Amino acid sequence: MGYTQLQGRWTLEHAKLKCRFELLQKTKRHLKGEDLDSLTLKELQNLEHQIDTALKHIRLRKNQMMFESISVLQKKDKELQNQNNVLSKKVKEVEKDLAQQPLVEQQNPDNMLHLDTYTSTPCQVGGDGVVEKVPGQARPIIVLPPWMLQHMNE
Repeated sequence: MGYTQLQGRWTLEHAKLKCRFELLQKTKRHLKGEDLDSLTLKELQNLEHQIDTALKHIRLRKNQMMFESISVLQKKDKELQNQNNVLSKKVKEVEKDLAQQPLVEQQNPDNMLHLDTYTSTPCQVGGDGVVEKVPGQARPIIVLPPWMLQHMNE
């Protein structure tokens, strides 16, 4: 094949592609609702059918995505409800334990920590390092429940 024939093919291919490009541009304008004056009734009906079909596909896809989203949200809702139920049960158990605790303390006072047994008479350290007892100060007796002992030992 000669150079002239090859150039002729490229020129023909270019013309075909240019024509195809212009047709696509024109179709795009028509689909956007532009340049409709030159269309016949049959062409307008065909364009309307194309748009209706495209719109059906768009709505179908949109509905599919919405249903998927709703399904995901329903699963999350169910998980959150389950977590809420578990936490509510834990709160009720803690409230029940706290409500029963004063009864246990009243029935078994030996488990209580009397703070006055662990502290000595109030004292004051002087500037020379000598510990002096402070006379005449009344101290309140503090009673701690067993569950607070863990904080005292830390």
